[in-house]
Amino acid sequence: MLRRWLEGHWRQPAPGWRLVDILLRPLAFLYGGIVKLRRWLYVNGFFESRALPVPVVVVGNVVVGGAGKTPLIIALAQDLMRRGIHVGVVARGYGRSSLKCLEVRLGRTAAEVGDEPLLIHLRTQAPTFVARSRWEAGNALLSAYPSTEIIICDDGLQHLALRRDVQLCVFPPWGVGNARLLPAGPLRESLQGAWANTIDIVVQSVEGNVQSLNQLIQAPVWEIRRNLSDIAHNALGQVIDLTTLAVQDSPPICAIAGIANPESFFSMLRARGLILRSAIALKDHYDFAVDGVPKELDGCSEDVVVLCTEKDAVKLWLVMPAAFAVPLEISLLPAQVDCLLELVNRRCAEG
Repeated sequence: MLRRWLEGHWRQPAPGWRLVDILLRPLAFLYGGIVKLRRWLYVNGFFESRALPVPVVVVGNVVVGGAGKTPLIIALAQDLMRRGIHVGVVARGYGRSSLKCLEVRLGRTAAEVGDEPLLIHLRTQAPTFVARSRWEAGNALLSAYPSTEIIICDDGLQHLALRRDVQLCVFPPWGVGNARLLPAGPLRESLQGAWANTIDIVVQSVEGNVQSLNQLIQAPVWEIRRNLSDIAHNALGQVIDLTTLAVQDSPPICAIAGIANPESFFSMLRARGLILRSAIALKDHYDFAVDGVPKELDGCSEDVVVLCTEKDAVKLWLVMPAAFAVPLEISLLPAQVDCLLELVNRRCAEG
């Protein structure tokens, strides 16, 4: 609740926010100092940053909350694999119960490996490993799959212990808000420091303000379009066409989302013409097996169609297999993938 209240004010300050902002600025200054010191220690060799023997592409975000990293990683991995490139994925696996380095595979649960790595593997079938150390995960991946040619690191912009060849920074449609550091604003890193010069590609949805980002970070911008798939599916093997739910006599619909920005999912459903009887917003990474099924969802009758995000489905299906997951799809242009590969090849040639 506090986080969502803060996020709302970061984006559009309300009356009375000025006092809160004044109180939070010293904390933001302290946080910024710690971030700069940590980065300086890595740059100057006090902390070790280790490389892997294959190129590493980091996909992350500097703005807290959902920016669309996971669907971008899925699209990127799929496009590279279509070109015959052997791709692997490493991640930390947020909120997982085990601290061990694990391979994400069929039969693993989100509690073991994290919901996002599990979704990435299910959608791409790319070898995926999770560990607190992305370098450890990468080594384990390469030992098990030595033909891997490129490793994509999920959410690794601040994980400086792993060297990277190319960095992609994903921004949400609403941009950077007040452009201040945590907790006075949504930024994990200052966009005015040397860090911004390390970003190779900025990724922004077409609804966002690309021009304002260009003024902050001097890097090529990929404009991407995010769309919900026409077809949703559940764990029982059933599929449903969303267009059939946008008619007057369609069954009642309950939408549920345990992501950083659940309202974005609900808005995209409504934009498709769907009328939602209820829209249940949960905390990010909500675990239905641990946190329980929300009362609003538990009381749904059999004729209600339950729609959820794919990220939620890998957990919700354990207790409600009839819920339909609606994939969020991103399409990359061939020129964008070419741009990435050119950067990778150039960095490898530079050593």
